[in-house]
Parts: sequence; structure tokens; C-alpha cells
Amino acid sequence: MTFEEDDLVILNDEHSEYDGEEGTITQKVENMFGDATYTVSFEEGQETGVPEDALEAAE
Repeated sequence: MTFEEDDLVILNDEHSEYDGEEGTITQKVENMFGDATYTVSFEEGQETGVPEDALEAAE
């Protein structure tokens, strides 16, 4: 699934302090191979370089 800026997502990354938290995508960066990484903002900070497979849509 592809996400866009301002989408609400849940981060699934056991190595992140924001694991399981809901946040908002503030930036999407695509590399020359078409793969995207995201910056996700949370109430208490942000996580950068998040791969698409570590995100799920929030309801």
C-alpha cells in the first residue's frame, strides 16, 4: 500500500520507541528505484526513513 502526506498510520517497528503508535506522514521520499521511505510525526517526536512495510493504515 502506498501512503501520502497527511495519511494517518500505525508504526510497526519493534526497534522504535514509537512502535504501535499512530502518527501522521509528513514527508514521502522516493529513491531512484521507486521505493519510498516516510517521515512520520507523533505527539512526542518523529521517525524518519520509515519503510512502507513498517506502516499500516490507521482507522
